Formats: sequence, C-alpha cells, structure tokens
Amino acid sequence: MPPTERHPVTLHTFGGDSQATSRAVAVETPINLIYGTVPYAVMMATPADLEDFARGFSLTEGVITAASEIRGIAAETTAEGVHLVVDLVPARFHGLLARRRAMAGRTSCGVCGIEDLAALPRAPLRTASGPAVAPAAIRRALEELPAHQPLNAATRAVHAAAWAAADGGIVMAREDVGRHNALDKLIGALLEAGTDPATGFMLITSRVSYEMVEKTASFGAGTLVAISAPTSLGIAQAARHGITLIGIARPDAMTSFTGPAD
Repeated sequence: MPPTERHPVTLHTFGGDSQATSRAVAVETPINLIYGTVPYAVMMATPADLEDFARGFSLTEGVITAASEIRGIAAETTAEGVHLVVDLVPARFHGLLARRRAMAGRTSCGVCGIEDLAALPRAPLRTASGPAVAPAAIRRALEELPAHQPLNAATRAVHAAAWAAADGGIVMAREDVGRHNALDKLIGALLEAGTDPATGFMLITSRVSYEMVEKTASFGAGTLVAISAPTSLGIAQAARHGITLIGIARPDAMTSFTGPAD
C-alpha cells in the first residue's frame, strides 16, 4: 500500500482564476496490531515502515523491553486496512495476556482506551543523563530535517521524527500522519539498528505532550527537541525523567524548558 495517493483538485487563486489539477495526499489507513492471535490496538497511520512501527509501538506500550523479544512481524493488507501481526517470545506473550488493553485509536492516538489513570503508560525512570547537546548541533539538525521529509514535501500533511547524532547530523527519520506513530516508527528503526541512546537526540515536528516524552524515555534518549511547544504535562514528565526538553526550536532561537539552559 503506497503512502500517498494522487487526487484531482481545483486550485483557486484569490484573483478569481481556477485550474483543474491533481496533488499528492497522505494515505491514512487503519493498522490493526495483533500479538499472536490477540488483537491489541487499531491505530490510524501511514502504511509505510510498518515493521519499525510494530517494534517502536511494542516498546513504548511496554509490551516488550528489547527488540529480541519479537520473533517476527507480518503485514497483511485487506480491504479494511492492514493487519500487523507480531510474534512475541512466549514469556512476553503470556505477560501481554495478563495486562491486555483494548484500544481503538484515532490518528496516532496516544492513550485512547485507557480506563483508569493508573493505567497510563509510564516508562522506567532514566538512571543516567546523556551528554549535553550543543545549540550548533540542534541548529544543524533543524537545517537538515526538510531533506528527510519527502512525504511531507509531497503532501504537507504528515509529522516527522528524526534521530540526530551528537553533532546534529540526522541519522534517520520517519514520517506519518500521526505524531505518535512517527516517533514509534523511528524508535522501532533505532531498536533494529542497535542504536545507543547516548549517541544523539530526538527531533520531532509536533508539540511535546505527555506521550511523546514517555516514548522518548522508553527508548532512553536524554534530549528531546521539538519544532512546536510542549504542554505542561510534557514539561513535568521531561523533568521527572531527567530529559532535556527544547521546544519552539528555530534556526535562530530555541527555548529550554528542562535541563541545561545553555
């Protein structure tokens, strides 16, 4: 299933002219995550990098603690969407059955289906702080990011999450119509690559909410940079995890919400 579709549109100018044309539109489709034979969640997502999505989602949901706990991933496209079947090692599958959570998600919904506040996902607290990230590195990452957003360049409708090395060079990025999905896909790719969380920092195009910080903490990254602003709970969770949170990041300025101000 391709991540974009071309749709006929009519372009109107404020001068009164109109022109029939077409443009790329981001595909949004239901992704049914199934562990073994047990349906777990339905997420609205872009049907690309689905194995990365399965790995990252499984880690940030607390279903697994390491990529090695997934034995295989299979995707099956149907008329209704995509079945993404994840084969867990037996111990993890039995643990999942003990804490099964039903969740029907909107686009990249982070905590839909939670029935009790105690069930909110919480990553283990980080035990060590990562190296400080220089402002010059953040600026470099911001400058390089557009080149890693081909889907957004075509559609202007998707979020991105990127992993940057300590010097700001972007190592990899993932895109999706959902901001949570983009970050899960990136984390899944980082897990598969065996990336050390101490070697770089996260860069996201969206706002920083509770869930985005928790996902970052699940991976173990020490710095999260966002082009948009954080919420109050996002700031509180970043402080709780010892994560340096940079928001409203632009090539000429950035705002430190937690962590070193320099």
